[in-house]
Amino acid sequence: MTRPKKEATWHERLESKTRDFRRSFHRFKSPLSLVGLCIIIADIMMAVFAPYIAPYPDEGRGDVVDLQNRLQPPSMIHLCGTDEVGRDLLSRIVFGSRVSLALGIAIISIGAAIGVTLGLIAGVFGGLIDAVIMRITDIFLAIPYLVLALAITAALAPSLQNMALAVGFAWFPAYARLVQGEVIHIKEEQFIEASKSLGASRLRIAFKDILPNVINPLVVKVSLDLGFAILVGSALGFLGLGAQPPTPEWGTIISIGRTYLPSTWWIVTFPGIALFLTVLGFNLLGDGLRDLFASGE
Repeated sequence: MTRPKKEATWHERLESKTRDFRRSFHRFKSPLSLVGLCIIIADIMMAVFAPYIAPYPDEGRGDVVDLQNRLQPPSMIHLCGTDEVGRDLLSRIVFGSRVSLALGIAIISIGAAIGVTLGLIAGVFGGLIDAVIMRITDIFLAIPYLVLALAITAALAPSLQNMALAVGFAWFPAYARLVQGEVIHIKEEQFIEASKSLGASRLRIAFKDILPNVINPLVVKVSLDLGFAILVGSALGFLGLGAQPPTPEWGTIISIGRTYLPSTWWIVTFPGIALFLTVLGFNLLGDGLRDLFASGE
């Protein structure tokens, strides 16, 4: 007669998960993934401590102008030069990290919230509900999201809030498709059948049993999409449909600086480098997270 297997305590389960994570973490230690992580940490630190990092905080926020020093090239006093009204460009870039990161997070939060909810409902309920939600999603997928975001933003007053709503709403189909596919696969598992046999409602199964099991692919997609969302937000700002002066947003700064090319190259170059590094950092970080979660499966 075999003895029943002793159920592991919460402490033992925690130690087991910790060991599994440590074994899989070596996949994340690729040089490029660590570079991406360092870039994102630097961006976050720059955004949080902008008033202490920026050489001229008042100029960075746009509260003060200095017309006597307008369009000054990079120097020891102004490391990245000055803009068209004499504000320190480095300070503008530092404060712009706050706007760009907040904009990217807002866009992805709105798109993920709508897409995850619709994907869960479609995958769990199936049938007619699934067909209706997925056909609506297909309609939005048929329209390039940038074109849809441009149309919505142009119909509203140009502002950061309206741009975040427009782009976030255009972003939901990819999350709905991802979650719906994961739900169809997971809902055939035995633990879902056990929940059904215990009388759990479909909504409870969706948000309590299934949603925690789709977190990993969602985290990877969010990390990859954040950089692209910042890029799209900057593109709309460049077109004048996002942040309005004197808000220190990278796309808006580049849009103003292009009118002074090629002589005042620094107004476009340095915000462009900041935008490039941020997008690159999120892409490298997303690749590392994808490898990390794949190694833990």
